[in-house]
Amino acid sequence: MPVRVGFLGAGLVARIHAHGLAAVAEEVEWAGVYDIDTGRAAAFSTDTGATLCGSVDEVLERAEAVYVCTWTSEHPGLVAEAAGRQLAVYCEKPLAVSLSLATAMTEHVVDAGVVNQTGLVLRHSPAFGALRRLLDDPRSGRLMALSFRDDQYLPVGRYYGSTWRADVSRAGAGVLLEHSIHDIDILELLAGPIRQLSCQTASFHGLPGIEDVATVRITFDSGVPGTLTTVWHDIGERGNERRVEAFCENLWCVLDGNHHWGPVTWQRAGEPVQSAYGEELLGLLAPVGVEHHNPDAAFVASVRDGRPAAPDFRIALRAHELVDAAYRSAAAGGAVVDLG
Repeated sequence: MPVRVGFLGAGLVARIHAHGLAAVAEEVEWAGVYDIDTGRAAAFSTDTGATLCGSVDEVLERAEAVYVCTWTSEHPGLVAEAAGRQLAVYCEKPLAVSLSLATAMTEHVVDAGVVNQTGLVLRHSPAFGALRRLLDDPRSGRLMALSFRDDQYLPVGRYYGSTWRADVSRAGAGVLLEHSIHDIDILELLAGPIRQLSCQTASFHGLPGIEDVATVRITFDSGVPGTLTTVWHDIGERGNERRVEAFCENLWCVLDGNHHWGPVTWQRAGEPVQSAYGEELLGLLAPVGVEHHNPDAAFVASVRDGRPAAPDFRIALRAHELVDAAYRSAAAGGAVVDLG
């Protein structure tokens, strides 16, 4: 039977998930949608066939799985309501505006025993999957250094069609929490646990509590050094670009451009430069366990089969712990924080 899916929030991110679900339309029943912006909810209803609902309760009553796609400060209450009704939950990242709230949310879904997944979608990326395979290949030798640069224009207005990311009461913080929690998560996936970090932030747009630049210096458990620089600028033509470059003893590799389809370029000692882009990357993924590059299809399959989804809230909570440590470092003037 199709999975009855409800949506709380009908903005840009909800529409991205709706597109992912459309690829497995036979497995989905559009149970309902609610948004405080009734026009936005009505447009989502028209485009997807989801029943237009007048309240959160109405969506939850109709659904067996729910997407929480509101601004961040609303996530904890909505997740608690859904888990209390034994509904599967897909919650957008970040989970919450603080580590303590993210911890409580994780406890809610774990205690309820419901299928849960978060919007750390880079874990479903063929490009990052290919990069991971290259780094894990014994022929590459030991990882020596890893650098990560992420930039996008300030996600207020324009393509995003919303302004809530400029409001600290709704977003919790700026570029590091709202955007680069993705990147912190992927850094550990690529290079292993982070042992220590230090961070400096800046705010050029003058939005209270919303940093638009962060630089994080990292030491992994292996002793390998790494860096993350993330920026919200005003160059609308750039969209969102990521460059991840790694050196191993016998390998250089770089992901430069689209975080989903690459290209990924690499060279090993004694070999020519190679590159893969788009669906070419899919052939590189099986050895590292990337099963599905559509996170929404993966979520629906997990709900249908009654098995755990990934990445789940516990994985997201680890990313929150790392981001919280970075903010504590920045507040202390860039002091090193030991993560044990």
